Amino acid sequence: MNKTVPIGYLAKRTGLAVSAIRYYETKGLITPERNAGGQRRFLRSDIRRLSFVMIAQQFGFTLPQIADALRALPDGRTPSKSDWARISKQFRAALDDKITALQTLRDNLDGCIGCGCLSLENCALYNPTDRARTLGPGPRFLMGDRAADLPQ
Repeated sequence: MNKTVPIGYLAKRTGLAVSAIRYYETKGLITPERNAGGQRRFLRSDIRRLSFVMIAQQFGFTLPQIADALRALPDGRTPSKSDWARISKQFRAALDDKITALQTLRDNLDGCIGCGCLSLENCALYNPTDRARTLGPGPRFLMGDRAADLPQ
């Protein structure tokens, strides 16, 4: 079995457009070799790398964050299960934070959206005199701030 594959094969296996694969190459997510004719040749392990990129993007991670994680994988060999487990730990805490934020949003969506708008009666309880604005712009309570963080 060939150690490297052409870009068309990589596109077929991942479902990505060739242009997307080239874009990911420019971002340092994959690094092809070049054959004598100058054509790109990718490692078979790049199928898994690109699959990881697509999954991580679905979870809201940025390309720089993904590139940082992929730098922990070995070059020149297919990553092992322990290699993947090591980089997945980097994402676990961020995913836990997102899950917590989504649960907070879900649980508070029918009441106050945590913006300090004072348009609902509850705001007088959670955010009297719009004190949440001192913590910064946006929906402060849904961004992780708590009523206990408000100045007295």
